[in-house]
Amino acid sequence: MEWETVIGLEVHVQLQTQSKIFSNAPIAYGAEANTQANIIDLAMPGVLPVLNAKVIDMAIMLALATNSQIDQQSIFARKNYFYPDLPKGYQISQYENPIVHNGYLDITLDDGQQKRINITRAHLEEDAGKSLHGNFQGKTGIDLNRAGTPLLEVVSEPELRSAAEAVAYLKTLHELVCYLDICDGNMQEGSFRCDANVSIRPRGQEALGTRTETKNVNSFRFVEKAINYEVARQISLLENGEQIIQETRLYDPDNNQTRSMRSKEEANDYRYFPDPDLLPVSISDEQIAEIQKQMPELPAARRQRLQSELGLSDYDANVITASRKLADYFEKVVELSHAETKLVANWVMGDFSAALNKENFNITQCPVSAELFAGLLRRIHDNTISNSIGKKVFSAMWQTHKSADMIIEEQGLKQVTDSAAIEKIIDEILEDNPEQLAQFRAGKDKLFGFFVGKVMQASKGKANPQQVNNLLKQKLFTDSH
Repeated sequence: MEWETVIGLEVHVQLQTQSKIFSNAPIAYGAEANTQANIIDLAMPGVLPVLNAKVIDMAIMLALATNSQIDQQSIFARKNYFYPDLPKGYQISQYENPIVHNGYLDITLDDGQQKRINITRAHLEEDAGKSLHGNFQGKTGIDLNRAGTPLLEVVSEPELRSAAEAVAYLKTLHELVCYLDICDGNMQEGSFRCDANVSIRPRGQEALGTRTETKNVNSFRFVEKAINYEVARQISLLENGEQIIQETRLYDPDNNQTRSMRSKEEANDYRYFPDPDLLPVSISDEQIAEIQKQMPELPAARRQRLQSELGLSDYDANVITASRKLADYFEKVVELSHAETKLVANWVMGDFSAALNKENFNITQCPVSAELFAGLLRRIHDNTISNSIGKKVFSAMWQTHKSADMIIEEQGLKQVTDSAAIEKIIDEILEDNPEQLAQFRAGKDKLFGFFVGKVMQASKGKANPQQVNNLLKQKLFTDSH
């Protein structure tokens, strides 16, 4: 039997607001348990929720970015279930009339092909608290700091056909919400997490198979592993004559397996009904138009522009636009340095990104501003220093926050472009290495690199590499004939 995998994803995007969706309690990550839950989050009698207006703007932004329809009249509903970390006994969510619906996201597959994945809906809801099982012998602790944290749940159609496609979709959505600045995208902190609905069916069959839902997977790698495991498990069950049970499962990364958590609820199990404490949401044409004006350039459009206007390759444009802040930094450096775009791209993707990774910094923590970095690349561009000396200068800039010009001056790093001075060094190197010189003239051309290295070493890296190459060729080839 040839099987086809069918995947739909429900992605919980934590919105980057200062306070919760229905209360003014803060949502800073890592606070001491139960210090960020106020009387509304704790569901004290008589308290009333008040909607955080920012979340509506953020939902509209996502709708515009995913070519979705916006429901200008929507309501909040109560989703009823009883769990220790849900103080009210229900979660405020949207059921009918979600603000965002009928959109799509175009993803790029491993072979470079584009695929359009339709988005069924994206609805606003509050997060639940967290049950803590590890710290209490025979008991469960409850931390309600997350209770009421604003989420936008983005639900795809079941149009993904492999774990790799699911990861491509997730990465595209992750990039988009970070570009829009509606989510910080921090998967380790749970700001962007995914429920994967997986089923299989005989290839060619229209009807969907029985699906399982693997909850709260918070890394791209784990999503891929969880889906692949679940597909293999379901195939094994069916081929052994067993049935797949519709259920909710958890992924265990230590053992790389999914395990049963509870039977899967249907919508009617939650007894949805409109929340009587919240007014309907009404979105005006003017509000949508105002948000449209504030929209940033989206990743795909930016990639295209960097290729057409600045001549970046497809690969370079993809790497640089993966982060909005990195792309902003890159464009500022190009503008200020007047250096070739390829030189700037190589440095931003190379030494600059490596230094950020080594320190585990994000770009906002970078000690080398775009202005300082542009100053360094200007000096490489105008041949004041070589690219290799540039690495030494960059390292000093990172440590001292001084300008490239100041470091070049202090350390005497200006490139030697005086032909007579370089010729003198070359003559000395040839004189000191008669054996290699004889081998080169006997036809061992690879020794050319040996002589280049020796000259650069003798000049402490300051000789202009292009001049070294040209003068060496003149000396070696002219003198050998």
